[in-house]
Amino acid sequence: MFSKRKLFATGMAVALTAAVSGATVAQEPTTIRYFTFSAAPDYLDELDQMIAVFEEQNPDIQVEVESAPFADYFTLLQTQVAGGDAPDAFELNFENFVTFANKGTLADLGPMIEADSDLDTSAYYQKAFDAFSVDGTQYGLPESYSTVLLFYNQDVFDELGLEYPTDDWTWDDERAAAEAIAASGDDIWGHFAGVHFWEFYKAAAQNGCDFFGADGAVTVNDAGCVEALQFMIDYVNDGVQPSAAEMGGVSDGDMFANGELGMITTGTWMFPTFESADFDWDVVVEPGNVQGGSHFFAEGVGVSSTSDKQDAAYRWLRFFTSSDEAAQIRVDAAWALPTLTDETLFESYLAAEQPANREAVLKSLENVVVPPVIERQAEMQDALNAQIEFALAGEKSAQEALDEAAAEIEALLG
Repeated sequence: MFSKRKLFATGMAVALTAAVSGATVAQEPTTIRYFTFSAAPDYLDELDQMIAVFEEQNPDIQVEVESAPFADYFTLLQTQVAGGDAPDAFELNFENFVTFANKGTLADLGPMIEADSDLDTSAYYQKAFDAFSVDGTQYGLPESYSTVLLFYNQDVFDELGLEYPTDDWTWDDERAAAEAIAASGDDIWGHFAGVHFWEFYKAAAQNGCDFFGADGAVTVNDAGCVEALQFMIDYVNDGVQPSAAEMGGVSDGDMFANGELGMITTGTWMFPTFESADFDWDVVVEPGNVQGGSHFFAEGVGVSSTSDKQDAAYRWLRFFTSSDEAAQIRVDAAWALPTLTDETLFESYLAAEQPANREAVLKSLENVVVPPVIERQAEMQDALNAQIEFALAGEKSAQEALDEAAAEIEALLG
């Protein structure tokens, strides 16, 4: 479950000639360990390319890669940290970042950034950069992001004479189109969006409700959140969206690709999957209600607080997250998107034929919503999902379910 690749570039050692007994003294490069989940297994070659460029530019540093699948990654990382063998640099998703930062696992990058004349932090998308700080301390650099959009089957819209969605659609617009599609026949559903934590926190934000108030109080059972959950449940109860039983084990992505869904709310990572669909499709920014709100799934990278090679590790991460060379390799491979503001880096990505409205990916960054995060994150997600299931099954009202969820979250906060 754990793979390790040692990547050594030839000819990268720096030879320093010194007049010491007429001998040539070779300075050994510093080797740092970098641990990743997002590169494995599909993008290890692209990571090799990035490292080759970095090592050519920084011959005093070599990068040794360790990788593990996401399902095992954080268990392995925690084991290494607990055993005093943390990698010098490693990858974190936003949801786990806060926990690692609060436990003192990550080095404060602030002094390194301040001393780095080669880094202009405005090169990063500001919300992504800020996401990897805690209480004003910068513990990570943003690596990449993906977002969620509304995908729609253009052929279905054409057949029914419906106007295509636009980037300024609202919940009402989406629901009206979904109802029309669902009413058009027995072999197609109007829309699909998961009814779970990951969709709920975003829908709540679109309806002006946060899980926590400014004073830290739990507000997940406020009226706006209750209304958002009921909106999601009504799609299923009203026969506009298939229930899990009606899907019969077929994934939502496969249903859309098979022409069984008129619309689907899902992520940009589905672009390659839907390329083989035998109908035309496109995307728009996901509709909001009282305000916009788009998922923002972010990965970042940090330096171990116990590493004795922090400067070298930071230099690698700076290159990996902010250099044009690394960004272009990432974009060309469709390996998520770099969190950089220079839109010229995305020209090849935006020029792809399908979906035509790839600009929606960048436009969605105008109203991003990051997941609510607490130290006992997994327990909070489990508690909410359990209560959402009760509401979806009709065993509790949306209000009752969220009241119980609020009580459970308050207990987790201690």
